[in-house]
Amino acid sequence: MAVGIIIGAAFGTIITSLVADVIMPPIGLVLGNVDFSNLFVVLKEGAAAAPYASLADAQKAGAVTVNYGKFINAVVSFVIVAFAVFMLVRAVNQLKRKEEVKPTTKECPQCFSTISIKAKRCPNCTSQI
Repeated sequence: MAVGIIIGAAFGTIITSLVADVIMPPIGLVLGNVDFSNLFVVLKEGAAAAPYASLADAQKAGAVTVNYGKFINAVVSFVIVAFAVFMLVRAVNQLKRKEEVKPTTKECPQCFSTISIKAKRCPNCTSQI
């Protein structure tokens, strides 16, 4: 179980990087050079007056902000992780279906009693199978 948790944490880091560095930049480019990690709303100005060029500038000035761009990145990361886990569980379930239990008994065609699949003669009616 510990190995699964460690792998899951590493997978989360990979997905975060995938979203922040690979997926969101092209989406931002298509939407007009928007950097989602820098989208924020100033609730209260800090020591330096607004407007702030970036989230880092706003935080450096001590402004209170709602960072909805980071939230969008987190939602996209969650959707990707959820989809990956769904696909993994689906694949495991398909493998389990393929491993269905083979029957160990069969029915005697003469007396209709249940006998072992390996039997060559019915123990109840002694007919050959």
